[in-house]
Amino acid sequence: MNMPDDTLFLVFTDLDGSLLDHHSYSYRDALPQLRSLEARGIPVIPVTSKTRVEIERLREELGNGHPFIAENGAAIFIPCGYFDNQPPATVERDGYWVHEISLPRAHWLTLLGELEQDFGGDFDYFHRAGVEGIMRMTNLSRERAAEANLREYSEPVKWFGSERDRDVFLQRLREAGAQVLAGGRFLSVGGDCDKGRALQWLRQVYLQAQPALHCHDLAIGDSRNDCAMLEAAESALLIRSTVHDFPVLERNHGVLYSDDYGPAGWAQGVARWLHLQRLAKQQT
Repeated sequence: MNMPDDTLFLVFTDLDGSLLDHHSYSYRDALPQLRSLEARGIPVIPVTSKTRVEIERLREELGNGHPFIAENGAAIFIPCGYFDNQPPATVERDGYWVHEISLPRAHWLTLLGELEQDFGGDFDYFHRAGVEGIMRMTNLSRERAAEANLREYSEPVKWFGSERDRDVFLQRLREAGAQVLAGGRFLSVGGDCDKGRALQWLRQVYLQAQPALHCHDLAIGDSRNDCAMLEAAESALLIRSTVHDFPVLERNHGVLYSDDYGPAGWAQGVARWLHLQRLAKQQT
């Protein structure tokens, strides 16, 4: 499919359980489709709860030089020079133009520390657990667990207590100004941000840098913390999960569901989206 000059195509994707296998973190089954998108000039933009360092390693493995959204929408990283001009509301740091939405991690660590006296036995979080604890909670290798702990804007929390106490815990966090997003394994405690608002901001930056008559974007995810992103894009691809049901969306149009799981479902769904784009082009 040749991409018309007046149309912008973007793919925003969650990682764990979507582009990456939920258990092995492999992207092997999606690799041919990733290469095809790159050859067609369609950016694949990671939008994930992962840290900048984790995303950088994956981008290097994939040869992906596009922007990315870290820590559930807390910050958007655009490689310096990616666009002709530095986007407004960004700071230059470590080779990126960074748009920061959340307060820093230290703020949320202080808040969680204050809650330990009332809920200390009911939850753990990455900073307190350390690398060894993260390895137990995630099955990551030592190196990968260390990368996961290099957070800048948020803190993953593992809840062990009752549902009733969890509700009280969440209410206390929200009253203190935190936003809590429930992912596949963890609660993400951070600022007033989400993947959807980050997607919308970055999409607008693309459109301002590359004026286009049309923008066709696809958001890909598998869990509840992807819902804001899945609602914000023109099209949504929900990836079948081995551990939970599809997330429930408010929208009922422009939604695709994969038949396969993880990266195989990712590749399948992207191929279907591209086919629909090709059909729509033929009808215009």
